Amino acid sequence: MTGSPSARNMASCGPAMNFLMVGTGRNLVALRYHESVKFCTALLALSLTSSLFAQNTPVPQAPAVPPAAATPAKPSQPDKVILTIGTTKLTEAQYETLVDALPQQYQTYAHGAGKRQFAESLAQLIILSGEAEKRNLDKQPKVQEQLKFQRENLLAQAMFEDLQSGIKVDDAAVQQYYDAHKNEYESVKAKHILIRVKGAPMPGAEGKPELTDEQALAKAQEIRKKLVAGGDFAALAKTDSDDTGSAQQGGDLGEFRRGMMVPPFEQAAFSLKIGEISEPVKSPFGYHIIVVEEHKLKTLADVKPDIEKTMRPEMARKAVQDLRDKTNVQIDDEFFGPPTPVPGAPGTAAPQAK
Repeated sequence: MTGSPSARNMASCGPAMNFLMVGTGRNLVALRYHESVKFCTALLALSLTSSLFAQNTPVPQAPAVPPAAATPAKPSQPDKVILTIGTTKLTEAQYETLVDALPQQYQTYAHGAGKRQFAESLAQLIILSGEAEKRNLDKQPKVQEQLKFQRENLLAQAMFEDLQSGIKVDDAAVQQYYDAHKNEYESVKAKHILIRVKGAPMPGAEGKPELTDEQALAKAQEIRKKLVAGGDFAALAKTDSDDTGSAQQGGDLGEFRRGMMVPPFEQAAFSLKIGEISEPVKSPFGYHIIVVEEHKLKTLADVKPDIEKTMRPEMARKAVQDLRDKTNVQIDDEFFGPPTPVPGAPGTAAPQAK
């Protein structure tokens, strides 16, 4: 049966969850500086190794039988030579540094099940690189330009990471961010009884009559009267709730944050006092009777590390923009096209009303 507003019950609630629940992820935003730098680095790493990995690196397959118990990790030996290719020797520390510069999917592979195969591919890469130098391919103007760009790209990423690590986030700024985003740190634990209305975006129970809006409201009001008089919420949810996903748990929806429920349900749930029985709340699914069991708000101390982690990239981007503003940059509009207007930026005309 569908219709529960509980994320925990999503598997049992089917397609109606798509209507009652709303997306918790943020909308995609324009590619930020540090993300674009990482993208370039990943792109360059892939451009160097893609053909090798395509030929030499199989896609990891799930084991046919349960794996044996994991063996204890061996102590790190940073100076130990673990790979020799001709005259090139690679230590464990150098290997870790190299792997850390790769895209995440290759890092996981090179540190885990694909470690041996990765070493084989790396050996082939170094052999080809050495042969290219013997043939003076590194002296070709095109290759030199590409090497120069790779160096600048890696230095830019290192600089951005250095900016982030060196930033001291002001306590007042953290407090301001917390105050502006308190809703993100608020949650409630609630239960509900749903009386479905005809035409709701979920199928009704087989053999159960379709209720008009007036009939559903009247039934919800009747159930609320029973609850106010001392009726057992869990028992009534099991017998009367049209959200069978939560009804079997006595109407329990678990804990949820703002933004996870359709607006009418969310507004009611977050405004209720603990233990208070709501009036029937109308949503696209019908009428809900809601009881909140817990209402929590994480303190600033709880979330301060997360806030600082969120703020550092933005502050580093501002530092990058400050550097950009101090540097003479000229871009050929004829070749690259005109700059994209930034909404709200100085000199940007406001859209005219029609």
